[in-house]
Amino acid sequence: MDESGNSASGWTRRAVLPALTLAAAALNSNHGMSQTIPRGLKLPPLPTSWNRVERIPLWPGALPGTGFRASPVPPDFPDILVRNVARPELRVFPPPAGTPSNGLSLLVLPGGAYSWVSILNEGIEIAGRFGTMGYTTFVLVYRLPGEGWSPRADVSLADARRAVQVIRRQAPLRHLRTDGILVAGFSAGGHLAASLATRYKQKIYPAIDALDDTDARPAVVGAIYPVISLSPDIGHHDSTSNLVGPNPDAEAIARHSPALQVSTETPPMFLAHAVDDAAVNPANTLAMMQALMTAKRPVEAHFFEKGGHAFGAGRAGQPNRAWPDLFHAWAQTHLA
Repeated sequence: MDESGNSASGWTRRAVLPALTLAAAALNSNHGMSQTIPRGLKLPPLPTSWNRVERIPLWPGALPGTGFRASPVPPDFPDILVRNVARPELRVFPPPAGTPSNGLSLLVLPGGAYSWVSILNEGIEIAGRFGTMGYTTFVLVYRLPGEGWSPRADVSLADARRAVQVIRRQAPLRHLRTDGILVAGFSAGGHLAASLATRYKQKIYPAIDALDDTDARPAVVGAIYPVISLSPDIGHHDSTSNLVGPNPDAEAIARHSPALQVSTETPPMFLAHAVDDAAVNPANTLAMMQALMTAKRPVEAHFFEKGGHAFGAGRAGQPNRAWPDLFHAWAQTHLA
């Protein structure tokens, strides 16, 4: 990967995708991975570009919610998996030099089972791929519900909602369209994206400032191999447990299962999943597609035969590599 964060030789993708797929599979196992990485699992280092790009704090002072508690992190814990998020922020990746802006913003919500934020394959690499199309990409480092925050279950959604408002406020200064904010979320970040699509109007916390009362609706939303249902039959155990606790009641499961929250105001959604995903059941994406169709909301869905989990911007030599281009082409049909 070069200094801009774009894949140069392809070595990073070959290294990180199989490793994070293994990590995701372990997350869905009986042993779990909420606190540790399996011994011997090698992940690539954080590209230097991450700490060189612009950073935007979501709130200038006080945050909604209280109770943050930092957790001990093993000394060898990979720095591409961010934990202990006390101050959520956006990292800004403009189009690379020589690529004209298309005037559109992409808010990226990485995954990590609500246990960490996977900023390389579902953050930096996504920014690199969409940057070549002219997007200004904003990667969100959001707060994690299991790190002491109260109220717990909506803290990540509060950050995603605020991120849309911050991007919209800054759009004119960056020569970006205020009506051209796209969202793409992955795995648990896909759950967060779908939650944003279905609950962007909800007042989930007392307003901190006037910005909190502004429009938080994205133009379109992409959910890539997303967790959608919190039900035990098809849900992802660790994502559910980290989000709402180990023993959620039926009301909490319904409230935080986006397919059950679709309305006539849900923005158009793009869905993608690999059929051989062993970590997050593709039935999650089917459930979201069906809910959108029932509500007569625009939806496009792609199911790839292969790809597993955590394929990020797509695996070289596989059809899932095409999803960013498909998402871009589809989005244009919903942008005036």
